[in-house]
Amino acid sequence: MKTATIPPLRVTPELRNDAESVLREGESLSSFVEDSLRRQIEFRKLQSEFISRGLAARESAKSSGDYASKEEVMGSLRGILDTTKHKG
Repeated sequence: MKTATIPPLRVTPELRNDAESVLREGESLSSFVEDSLRRQIEFRKLQSEFISRGLAARESAKSSGDYASKEEVMGSLRGILDTTKHKG
C-alpha cells in the first residue's frame, strides 16, 4: 500500500514549542501529530455514533410514547456508578 501525506500545517512558534515540550523520549513531532490525528478521528466517529444512537432513541420514544422519567434515568446512572466504584 502506498502512503500519503497530510497537508503541511502552519502554526505559531508558540504552538510548535508547546507541542515539542510534551514529546516523550524517542517520540518525533511527526508521530505526535499522527497519533493526535488518529485519536481525533476515532473520537469524532464515536461522537457521531453516539449522536445517531441518541436520535434513534428519541424517534423510538416518540413513536412508542414510552419515555423514562428523570428518576428512572438517575437511578440507573447511580447503579452504574455504584457498580463501577465497587469494581475499582
